[in-house]
Order: sequence, then C-alpha cells, then structure tokens
Amino acid sequence: MTINLKMNHMKYYLLFFIVICVVGCKDSFLEVKPSTDIVSPKTLDDFQQMLDYSAINFTSGLPLLSADEYEIPNEKDWQGLTVTERNAYSWASDLFEGQEGVEDWSYPYQSIFYANNVINGLAALAKNAGNQKEYDDILGQAYFVRAFAFFDLVKNFAVPYAKKTADTDLGVPLKLNPNSDEIVARASLQDTYDQIAADLGLAIGLLKPGLTANRNRANKPAAYALGARIALSMGDYDLAGRFSDSCLILYDRLIDYNTVGTSSSTPFARDNDEVLLSSTIGKNYAVSLYAGIKNTTIAQELLDLYTDNDLRKVLFFQKDDKTGLTKMKRGYAGPNRSAFSGLAVDEVYLIKAECAARKEDFADCAYFLDKLGLKRYKTGTYRPIQLTSKDAALQAVFSERRRELIWRAGLRWDDIRRLNRDGASIVLKRNIGTDRYQLEPNSPRYTFPIPAGEVTLSNIKQNNR
Repeated sequence: MTINLKMNHMKYYLLFFIVICVVGCKDSFLEVKPSTDIVSPKTLDDFQQMLDYSAINFTSGLPLLSADEYEIPNEKDWQGLTVTERNAYSWASDLFEGQEGVEDWSYPYQSIFYANNVINGLAALAKNAGNQKEYDDILGQAYFVRAFAFFDLVKNFAVPYAKKTADTDLGVPLKLNPNSDEIVARASLQDTYDQIAADLGLAIGLLKPGLTANRNRANKPAAYALGARIALSMGDYDLAGRFSDSCLILYDRLIDYNTVGTSSSTPFARDNDEVLLSSTIGKNYAVSLYAGIKNTTIAQELLDLYTDNDLRKVLFFQKDDKTGLTKMKRGYAGPNRSAFSGLAVDEVYLIKAECAARKEDFADCAYFLDKLGLKRYKTGTYRPIQLTSKDAALQAVFSERRRELIWRAGLRWDDIRRLNRDGASIVLKRNIGTDRYQLEPNSPRYTFPIPAGEVTLSNIKQNNR
C-alpha cells in the first residue's frame, strides 16, 4: 500500500524529515533548530519532535457525519455540503464518488508512518540512547500512536469485531515499517486487532505513569483508557473493566461542572483535568465544526434526554438567536474548531459502569454513574440512581453515554455498530426534503468504503456497501 502523505500547511523541515526517513538522506531541517542548521535525526529530542507533530492522532470525521446526533432541516443546506458530507448524512453507497485524496483514510496512516520511523530509528539508537527512561517513554508513545491509528482505521473501514468470524473478516493493511511505497494487503480482522493489542501492550510497558503538560503525548493512563475503549468495542467486557480500573488507579479526576462558566462558547480548556489524550478530527468537515453550517441542529430526541438541572444542557449547547436552532459549543478540544476525539476520564467511568452492569454488579454500576452525575448536575439536585435489573442498568449507562459523550467524534457511531451487532436493533432515519432514508441494523453501510484510489493503487479488496 502506498501512503499519500498530504503536505499542505506543513513546514519544509517536515518534508526534509520525511525524505531522510524514507530514502536514507543524511540531513534534516528541524523546526526548533536555526534555519541554517541541518542535522540528521539522531537524538531522543529529534524523535520526540516527530511525535509532537500537530497531525499525530488525527482521526476520521466520517462516524460523526453519519451518526444521529444532528439534523439538517433545510434540504438546500444539505445540497450545499461537500460530496462526502452529503453522502455520509444520507448513508449513500458511493460515499466518496471517486475522490482519491481522502483524509479519513490517509491521516491515520500518516500517524503510522511517523510512528514507524520513530520505532525504526530508536532501534538503531538503542545502544547510545542516553536517558533510558526518556528512550522508553518515546518508544512507548510511538507504539501508542500506531495502536491508536490502526484502531481508528479498523473501526471505520472494517466490519464490527465478532470473534466467530474475525479470522475470515477483512481488517486493514498493517503498515509496520517506514517504507511508504511498500504494497501491503489487508490483514484479517483478527490479525489487525492482535497487532493493535501487541502495540498497546508494548506502549503500556514503556510509557510514563503520569500525564504531561502536552496532552497530545501518550501516557500510561491514556493507554489503559484506549485499551478499555477497544475491549468495549470488541465486546470483551471483563477486559474493558480491568483496563478501566488500571487507568483510574493512575489518574482519576472529574471536572465539577458547577465551577464552569456557562456563558462562553468555549467553556472547557483543551488540557482540562479530564483529558487523558488530546486528539481531534483531522478533516475539518463543515458539519463536524462546532458552529457547523447555518441550519445544522442537534437532534431533538437527544436534547430531550437532558433535564433542566443537568448543567450539560447549557455547557454543551447554545441557541442560534436568528434561527432558533441548537448548536454545539466547543468541547474538550478547547478553542480548536474540530470535534474532540481523544480520551478522557468521563468515558472511562462510563465504560466501567457498563462493564459492571453486564456483570449485574448494580452497586458498582451505580457508584460510577452517581460519581459522574454529582459533577454534572446543579449542586443539590442530583438524585442517586437505583438499579434493580441488568436491563435497567444497561439502559441507564447507554442514556448517560449519549448525554455525556455527545460530539466525541465517532463514539456514538461506534456504539450503534457494537450494540446492533449484539442485537440492539437500532434503526437510524433521516428526512431530506421529501425523501426518507433509513439505515437498518447491521447494514453494510455501517462500514465505510476504502477510497477508490487506494483500492486501485494497492489492489486491495473493497468493502461491500
């Protein structure tokens, strides 16, 4: 598979850096060096800079575009969208209509490219690394980046994981070395998840236990949180619960929403206390931006889930004075205009609560729901939840996931995929003008097509859609 690295808006030093890593040139132009100082990447700081590149951990916006968190009431507004935005909203079979440069596919592979170069480069540096703790942490970051990117790819461009068919279902091409011109076939779904697990295991063993000021850098709590997210997606609830516990032992902080100002359209800082890893959608689709297109609105069914005492109702949303429609405020990405797709403590709480509910440990499930709820409702108004059945406990968790994790790029779509796999029978519906669209449970359209240019270039099998 040939990776087409998008160079728009990149510094010239990155172009030189890529040349070095791919073809073995001796020199590199590093951003933090004087413009006349050309050096090869040979220190730990050089490799850390590669992993600090701003596009690391960019994720796909397709799940957000396709999910049921928003509506476009005006057909003309829908017609004014890009091809991909229109087709994602209507779940069209031909999503990209022949487009070759699709960032939702290329951005994760760009992160993988950088990770592979760091892993490869550090191997050559091993005997002369100097600071072993820093060496291990940077190597751990690289393995995390690769696991994070492969998971973003497989959950979008492969069918939901099912243990019985994972050996024969198709995963994604596993690019594991720095040669960007190498053609790689699609691995099986099982092999893809095995590779993600292997990378994540190495990351956990190498990463520092605490968070850093730069939340774009991986850390051990974030690696455990990613493991919890992946295990939940796979339906391995025991493992998801253990990963959640491991994360919260190392880092367990929630924001009290009573302390957050409600008037601002940017109520949360990018590196707030709950963020374990900062990441956003890579491609800035108009719909995925917080302001969105003029007549985009949050789905009424979702808004109805919030009570007046729920502070998320005023911290997450704002009314457009001219149209009366409800828009998203900016979330855990802070001032960044793109939707947050990173990892945060509140998501870990909800994973832990769901795992407890599935074990019928209602006390543990209620503990995590209550602990989160106390930080989300006006002081003195939250009432502890009472759970007496597995179905009630799971429904409480699912409702809370919808309220808490809204506009977290991909999580709602991922939930629908995994829950329908397990028999939830969630049907999505859209109205566009006089046309009616419906997405049935387990439809092949829950799996996005691989861009046509990649299929042609690499001769890999296209998804059924």
